Amino acid sequence: MIDEPTGIDLQPARINPIRAGLLCRCPACGEGKLFSGFLKVVDRCAVCGTDFSRLNTGDGAAVFIMQISGGISAFLALGLQIAFAPPTWVLLIVAVPLVLALSLGLMRPGKGLMIALQIRDLTHGAAPHV
Repeated sequence: MIDEPTGIDLQPARINPIRAGLLCRCPACGEGKLFSGFLKVVDRCAVCGTDFSRLNTGDGAAVFIMQISGGISAFLALGLQIAFAPPTWVLLIVAVPLVLALSLGLMRPGKGLMIALQIRDLTHGAAPHV
């Protein structure tokens, strides 16, 4: 059975730029792809035409991702060392792949988040820091 309309005026969903950036989508429309390669940002969104050529995230995302992945793997290695006292080669077999997986897995969403935050600040008229 199909329900009749309730008379409620439905508004289109607002795009959350942070969620769109984490999903590697355009922070302006939430539909277009943000990257053309692994970390190569597209010049313009194919859906809404937002210009990304003037944005520069630099190494900001990489610094945060290195600290996160290094901290997690260092605490895991320390915990393994305290609990089981394995040889050093076992710690290397566990920690190195973990650092690589975390770094590569978090890099695109991290850079997408940095771009989304820049877009959000530009659209809300945030004044540059002096």
